[in-house]
Amino acid sequence: MSGEVPWVNLAPQETECLRLLTDIPADDPEDTLHTPAQRAAAAARSTWISVAVNLVLSTLQIATGILARSQALIADGIHSLSDLVSDVVVLVANHHGHKDADADHPYGHQRFETAASLVLGVLLLGVGLGMLWSAITKLEHPDIVPRVHIAALWVVLTALLAKELLFRYMLGVAKRVRSSMLVANAWHARSDAASSLVVAVGIAGNLAGYPLLDPIAAAIVGFLVTRMGWSFGWDALHDLMDRSVDEREVEAIRRTLLDTPGVLSVHDVRTRKMGDMIVVDAHLEVQATLTVEDGHNIAVEARNRVMQRHRVLSLMTHIDPWQRPDLDHAPPAPRPRTT
Repeated sequence: MSGEVPWVNLAPQETECLRLLTDIPADDPEDTLHTPAQRAAAAARSTWISVAVNLVLSTLQIATGILARSQALIADGIHSLSDLVSDVVVLVANHHGHKDADADHPYGHQRFETAASLVLGVLLLGVGLGMLWSAITKLEHPDIVPRVHIAALWVVLTALLAKELLFRYMLGVAKRVRSSMLVANAWHARSDAASSLVVAVGIAGNLAGYPLLDPIAAAIVGFLVTRMGWSFGWDALHDLMDRSVDEREVEAIRRTLLDTPGVLSVHDVRTRKMGDMIVVDAHLEVQATLTVEDGHNIAVEARNRVMQRHRVLSLMTHIDPWQRPDLDHAPPAPRPRTT
């Protein structure tokens, strides 16, 4: 397996890093080329391909690791197996997360993806800690570390090539549909390739007469999986607690609101993530002499503009009179004393 795994749900620093690495403009305010349905279809196709690749790789790596007596290759196979499980989670989340809003979920089901990210993070954390424990046990007893068969090296090199090709394919899809979820998924595949490279070095060292390099490589892979699980789970937890989007995207939304005819000023723009979408609250300042109907029409136009130009699921507006006292932030009047 993408802030999109998942799928996304990325911290602001990670989003900027991925933007620089992939040349995908961050939060393009004019991204109207692909609908949410098209993004979902692209995510499903690329994830099914990832499922097939990881199914073959995990089976091949674990089976060969057992026969060739390579703990590092088994660890890498378990890593691929965890990716397979995460791919299934993504498919389920992608299906349920794009259901229409209903009476019980008026904002839709986008946070299903975030919840799935949290579950996946816990899963990867547990798998990674188990791999670390097993590798450390071997390192404490170096006399029981066997010499691996050369077949393990050929298998891990095959896995390395397959994961790199998978990364390039998924990143191409992510660029085409401009999906942060798929960007995260693609770089997840690249991190898998990096772990396979570490395993290849460990196996090669074992074959060259340094047997401890195999469990050392297994421990490194276990650490990478543990770190990945912590990152996914922590980011998902923050998103479930209504983390806002980065300031760059907030400013783009504010500019769109200010460009709306009749809007003279904007303040209190607040955002919260809803899966790969955003929920926005904003106060719009209009001429104080306008009728309620005119103010309402301006708010509707501002809402339409924002939802057409940004990945905004819902925009709640509040109309304020321009250059009049702001009573929204005034302290409440004291209650009269009762005797």
